[in-house]
Amino acid sequence: MSQSGALSEEDHKRLTQIIGYAFTDRQRLERALTHSSARAPGHGNYERLEFLGDRVLGLVIAEQLFSLFPTAREGELSVRLNQLVSAETCAAVSDELQLHAFIRTGTDVKNVAGKRMANVRADVMESLIAAIYLDAGLDAARTFILDKWGERAKASAGVRRDAKTELQEWAHARTGEAPAYAIVDRSGPDHDPVFTVRVAIKGVADATGKGRSRRAAEQDAATGILEREGVWQPS
Repeated sequence: MSQSGALSEEDHKRLTQIIGYAFTDRQRLERALTHSSARAPGHGNYERLEFLGDRVLGLVIAEQLFSLFPTAREGELSVRLNQLVSAETCAAVSDELQLHAFIRTGTDVKNVAGKRMANVRADVMESLIAAIYLDAGLDAARTFILDKWGERAKASAGVRRDAKTELQEWAHARTGEAPAYAIVDRSGPDHDPVFTVRVAIKGVADATGKGRSRRAAEQDAATGILEREGVWQPS
């Protein structure tokens, strides 16, 4: 449950064990856990820390992805980075650490553990990263982040963005023109159709894709070009 008072000695010890780091300046930790609704005199809230923590997290994850995937192109790395530093992922890490039990809020903010408050838990996660960074520097923040995000980063090899969006950006950078999609065949009964779509890009060999909807076939065709041209690794 959220709380309005300062951390007790018992809670401080428990939280230190959970995050694997002991603060030299406990006020930084208190601030990282304080929502603006708490109006805690002398402690402030986590809003400024959240801003800094987001940048520290992004740097460390970008470093790790750069090292883990030496052959990945910028587009692939960006997709993985965006997924790993998203509010959803930050909230998931926060939930694993059960940080909601230590967040300080005002009486008008209830059920921090609820689905609607996921952004608060994500913000606190970033704030905690910033607090560690300010307390002990980048190496300490990096150690914390890699411990909590390391396996997720390795698993991000399977993360792909929308194929049509990726192909449009690639085609625009290469030719200045957008891909053109056209239905070349529709087979099967009305209740279970199969579409065949061709995608054409100036100066690039066409590709076709199939799917049970026009959009699915377009995605399949776009994936075909991306993999053939080496933009994506073959699935």
